[in-house]
Amino acid sequence: MLNISQKAKHYNIILKIILQFQNLSLIIFAYKIIIQLRVLFFEILFFKGGSIMIKNPILEGFHPDPCLCRKGDDFYLACSTFEWMPGIPIYHSKDLKNWEHLTNVITDEKMADLKKLPSAKGIWAPCLTYCAEEDLFYVVYGVMNSMNARYFDVDNYLITAKNIEGPWSEPVYLHSAGFDASILHDDNGKKWVVSLLWETRDGYEKPGQICVAEYDPKEKKMVEMPKPVYHGSTDRGCLEAPHLYKKNGKYYLMCAEGGTGYYHCATLARSDSPYGPYEGDPKNPIITSFAENRFERQDTDHLKPHYYAPGVELQKSGHGSLIELPDGTPYVAHLCSRPLMPEKCCVLGRETAIQKMKWTEDGWLRMASGSNIAQAETEETGLPEFNAVSEPEKDDFNSEKIGVFYMAPRIMPESFADLNARKGYIRLRGQESLSSTNKTSLLARRLESLNTEIETKMEFTPECYRHSAGLVLYYDNMNYIYLRKTFSDDLGCPVLSLVEVDNGSKTDIPNTEVKAPDCPVYLKITVDGKKVNFSYKFEEEKEFSPIGGTYETAKFSDEYSNFGEFTGTLAGIACTDEIFRKKTADFDYLTFRRFDK
Repeated sequence: MLNISQKAKHYNIILKIILQFQNLSLIIFAYKIIIQLRVLFFEILFFKGGSIMIKNPILEGFHPDPCLCRKGDDFYLACSTFEWMPGIPIYHSKDLKNWEHLTNVITDEKMADLKKLPSAKGIWAPCLTYCAEEDLFYVVYGVMNSMNARYFDVDNYLITAKNIEGPWSEPVYLHSAGFDASILHDDNGKKWVVSLLWETRDGYEKPGQICVAEYDPKEKKMVEMPKPVYHGSTDRGCLEAPHLYKKNGKYYLMCAEGGTGYYHCATLARSDSPYGPYEGDPKNPIITSFAENRFERQDTDHLKPHYYAPGVELQKSGHGSLIELPDGTPYVAHLCSRPLMPEKCCVLGRETAIQKMKWTEDGWLRMASGSNIAQAETEETGLPEFNAVSEPEKDDFNSEKIGVFYMAPRIMPESFADLNARKGYIRLRGQESLSSTNKTSLLARRLESLNTEIETKMEFTPECYRHSAGLVLYYDNMNYIYLRKTFSDDLGCPVLSLVEVDNGSKTDIPNTEVKAPDCPVYLKITVDGKKVNFSYKFEEEKEFSPIGGTYETAKFSDEYSNFGEFTGTLAGIACTDEIFRKKTADFDYLTFRRFDK
């Protein structure tokens, strides 16, 4: 199969032949024909489903820390979920371009107890691998319990499954020696676990070193103390995200440096032994958004907004994961962000992109584009187009199971959401406030575009002001805006109103109370670029009416938040009962309609 450059070259050759004709009218006619053919050719390639380019990001919205895995002709990708449950989504593809949300790994709170953890703690940087010798999938994941005083208290676990959709084994505790742990299944039968051991002592170089230790799959335990082996090679600081690979007898260590903000990058080093010493790639970083290396080892701030790179579409690019096609062609998935400007606020959070790579003759990895700046488009694999199942724009709640794309903070949605109580509806049982870090009844989806309408139809009869239900735009428990139906003692009846929590400060937005009759109510959030608006209508009304003012989307970002980081904006339906934890609300549907496509 010819690639695009080869086909274009053939068209140019044909054009040169035509120009040898002596008849001027024939030359003009032939020239017009060939130009039309070229236009048609490029339209078919780029717009008719036969595109030879992968458009980044491949996973929009809150999809950070991607880890790629291949079994035969199937590709899988796992991401971080932090305090959200179910944890660790698995996306499936056969062409690295079209992805579907297949399943989730952590579906039992016994596998990861996230209750009472602050925002952005929880499940960090899972590592998904496949061991062909055992015909077994492995997931290594860490639960970050605390970052108080910069101690980074984490517990790392390992689970396995024969089928990517589970069931998964009981978690095996590995160690607490650092975060972003991952595993290599060596071709000599050994297994190596690498992680970043954060340095906490005064007088020692920050941020720490990558450590390695052997894991015994038969005994299901680590067999040695982790040994520090690598401290980074760019001096950007904030070393993290190690993935260990083996190729042609060499051990390759792919890491992230620079912090998971605007100075982020992916780097590579290699050694003859997993224990090192590791030689850094002389061209590091291999993927980034800001190419120049500067000394930042002592700066532990991960955002570093002063390293914003003008003209680069994918900012914060780094934290890479390597995969090779059956023919050996390498690709690297990495996280990225697309900030609002000039605010430099990434409302959609950290997303997942992918780049085609190539191996050099001296055994290093380079982007196929010839640059190390993350590209908004990269060459396709040439594999057959994969018909991925898309997430629905509208969920009528007619299925028997809650969709895999839904999430809840810290607890499983099934603990408070019921699809069987009323046919065609989902019933939410109210629990604690949306600011709680314990048990909150919020069923949410990732916001994947800044041009989205979120709408629902709700039936709810509050009996007091401590009952509420409605629609919420939510970054974390300290930053959200909630369009709710509740009870007003002043008016003596149910009302609609807006409440905002802005970096932990709660405000009942003035002049937003609307008397709510005892009938279904339609609620809507409109995210339109930098602006957010809320509206409603009751059962017999034709048009939506605005409620409240216009709010800034930039507030829903890790740059704005004083309490959360690393995640992204979500929206969803919620119910609270701060009396008996049993009041319910019924929702007929939930739509996420993008108007940028």
